[in-house]
Amino acid sequence: MSGLDLTLLRPLWLLAPPAILALAFLARSGGDLGDWRRAVDPHLMAFLERRGAVIAGARRSLGLSPWLAAAALIGAALAGPAIERPQADAFRNLDGLVVALDTSRSVVEGGAFPEARVAAAELVAAAGGRQAALVVFAGDAYLAGAFTADRAALEPLVAATGAGLVPDPGSRPGRALDLARDLFADAGMLGGDVALVTDGGGIDDAAVAAAAKLRAAGRRVHVLFVPAQARDATAPQPDAAAAARVAAAGGGIYAEVADPEPVAAALGSGGAERLGRSVAAALAWTDLGRFALVLAAVPMLLLFRRRP
Repeated sequence: MSGLDLTLLRPLWLLAPPAILALAFLARSGGDLGDWRRAVDPHLMAFLERRGAVIAGARRSLGLSPWLAAAALIGAALAGPAIERPQADAFRNLDGLVVALDTSRSVVEGGAFPEARVAAAELVAAAGGRQAALVVFAGDAYLAGAFTADRAALEPLVAATGAGLVPDPGSRPGRALDLARDLFADAGMLGGDVALVTDGGGIDDAAVAAAAKLRAAGRRVHVLFVPAQARDATAPQPDAAAAARVAAAGGGIYAEVADPEPVAAALGSGGAERLGRSVAAALAWTDLGRFALVLAAVPMLLLFRRRP
């Protein structure tokens, strides 16, 4: 998002000006005496007017009435037109990224592990100004690189991953998601993303529940699926459906390592966009509504003008 792009923090307030306009039309339809002409017998009303007992006011007209213009500006102001602060991504604990890379035998020996490492490196690069961390897992999960704003420091770690790095056999992505949740909590980060690079092996109800917990805590869990190219017959088969379940439970994006762009685009979105309506949104957005309120004061001053 560029600094010139506007977004609305409270878009439902845009319904206020049309509603006010509709009420103004209804009020105008009553004419100078409002509903009295419908409530009083026409002959009686005509008699009262001839006697001078009815003093009709000036017929109400919408035109560019000051109060209507002020109401429209106030409604637009309450909608919260805002621009993203240029330094939104510079807040250290705004949010972060954890890349969890599967180094189990089924992935490393599956033939697509080089593509998986390249995709993981692309996701680290897509983190922008956020801090990023690297988790490697197989039968258990380990922290390979703690949160750092120096993305170049993580690239050699990603390139060094391979067979035997994690001594525990098997594949337990749920452990990696739990470790990511602990990392966010220990860092006190307000938001964050997890990018799980896996072939879907070992994904069970516990892994799906771990992704759901991260989502409930304000994080997103994305998945990059590693397909099989040349896999030993004794190795577990990839499970794309299970990998997609984790992305759905975590509220993230599902893609394959051959095309990580959808996940990279989600990670590269602006800090304000990622925070959405969280309590920290004020750190990322500059609300321009206050200036619209100042503009609303101009037509309101016209309501106090002296009438002839």
